Amino acid sequence: MTILTELHQDHINLDKLLVLLRSKVGQLRAGHHPNFNLIGDVVSYIAGYADGFHHPREDKIYAYFKGRDTELDPLLENCEKEHNDLKQSSSQLQDAIDGILHDAVIPMNEFADLLDDYVSRQTLHLNLEEGDIFPKLEAIAEEKDWSYLAQQLPKPDDPLFGEKQAVEFTDLYKELIIDMNAA
Repeated sequence: MTILTELHQDHINLDKLLVLLRSKVGQLRAGHHPNFNLIGDVVSYIAGYADGFHHPREDKIYAYFKGRDTELDPLLENCEKEHNDLKQSSSQLQDAIDGILHDAVIPMNEFADLLDDYVSRQTLHLNLEEGDIFPKLEAIAEEKDWSYLAQQLPKPDDPLFGEKQAVEFTDLYKELIIDMNAA
């Protein structure tokens, strides 16, 4: 398994969470109050794992390949900027969820818009990497590149989709299983 395959699997896992969040946007727009603790768990996971480990790992890979392809370089620079923007977006959404959980008055339509924007931005970002960046990396990279990067950037344990789920994500994991079985 190459490091790019691991990143692709992370994207598949993140997409599952974004689908779950998109359904919560639908509930909010329909006037229902979803489980805000669960939404908070999803955003906490994305902030902790994706923003804390996955994106920095990608940034190091992108830095390694910079200068090898003139079409790829602007995409990599844009992607690194998106990583920073997404981290700020996660923090902003976490603050809003914390406010709701601590009885702050936040209009639900504003929260739905914030959540919807978050999901859309995350989805566009995944599409950029999967549709544009990863294929270009595969085209220019050699096996020795992937071997070197795998040694330099070991895969961190995934607290939700890894072999052992972190206690803090037990409810989220159960919800995902229920959601997948219902589909």
